[in-house]
Amino acid sequence: MTRHALTGEWLSKALPLTDPEFGPELSGPGSLSGTLAPHLIHSNSTLTDPGTTEIYVEEDGQITWGGLVWDARPQGSTYAIEAASWPSYLMHRIDLDGNLGGRGPYANADPCQVLRDVWAYAQSIPDGDLDVVVDATTSTAKIGTTSEPYAFPWWEFPVLGDKVDDIVSGQAMPEYTAVTTWNADRTAPVKRIALGWPRLGRRRTDISFATGINIIEDPEVPLAGDDYAQVVVANGLGDGSAKRRAISAVRNGRLRLERVLDVPDISATDVLATRADQERAFREVLGTVEEITVRHTPSAPIGSWQIGDDVQVRVNNDWISWRGWCRITGWTKKPSADGGPQAVISLQPSASYVYGTAA
Repeated sequence: MTRHALTGEWLSKALPLTDPEFGPELSGPGSLSGTLAPHLIHSNSTLTDPGTTEIYVEEDGQITWGGLVWDARPQGSTYAIEAASWPSYLMHRIDLDGNLGGRGPYANADPCQVLRDVWAYAQSIPDGDLDVVVDATTSTAKIGTTSEPYAFPWWEFPVLGDKVDDIVSGQAMPEYTAVTTWNADRTAPVKRIALGWPRLGRRRTDISFATGINIIEDPEVPLAGDDYAQVVVANGLGDGSAKRRAISAVRNGRLRLERVLDVPDISATDVLATRADQERAFREVLGTVEEITVRHTPSAPIGSWQIGDDVQVRVNNDWISWRGWCRITGWTKKPSADGGPQAVISLQPSASYVYGTAA
């Protein structure tokens, strides 16, 4: 389905895509791609007008993905389109007024409120309102200080999407993902930015991914000594001999390998020690799985997991036997894949995430 982003006019209630792939992303927009039959475009070129057309995926009467078409590539008998969900819009918007039209600068502010202010500013400008709503979630995290407020100087032409990335990339900061559903009477989509604090998702013990069961291709498990360390030095606030630091180290029968973790905004030694321990626990694991392709099974149906979930992954083949907890950072669903629906899931080691503490 496609719709005009400004007027809300439905351009097509049925837009069959060939080989569609779509899905969400942790603290990012997620994506959609597919191809259209040429006769559909010849009859109405506004169906997928890049930059101003919304596109939606409806499955079993429910909207499961929504976003904006950004790219259309007619070539021969194919017409490929690419889209990204609502956060991608902010990469095309600039703060021309400074400090989000007077909403900032921010000192000891809740980053959740700053994220809401970014969207409020973007949608307050004429022809900029996508009707995106942001969760009312609050956090105990802080951004900016009295001496160094977090600002949006207009003379730097700050791209709103870059500022959002900067905010959520910090340690123990809120997370988000884009969610799109029908409204109550199914007349219009609800475009939502779901905020998570202290995290999105949860540890799942009811589902798992394993080769020979639901992982259908042998994933790569890189064994990178360059990334390994059993000694981690966390460098915190300060300069020279006054710099705060904490060292986490173990002897485990392996050649000593060291890493430095720079966290210049942390002064508390107990927090530094915790960060060093967490980083060492992550670095001590040799090998990880970054991407898997899974099939639909009753024990782990496609869509039974959520963005941010921790799931146990097991890989066994001729070369390696690996098991670990991995966090789902995104996936793309392939409903038309040979042999039935599949999903390509992006993963990161669960131990690499540091969450805030709920109040």
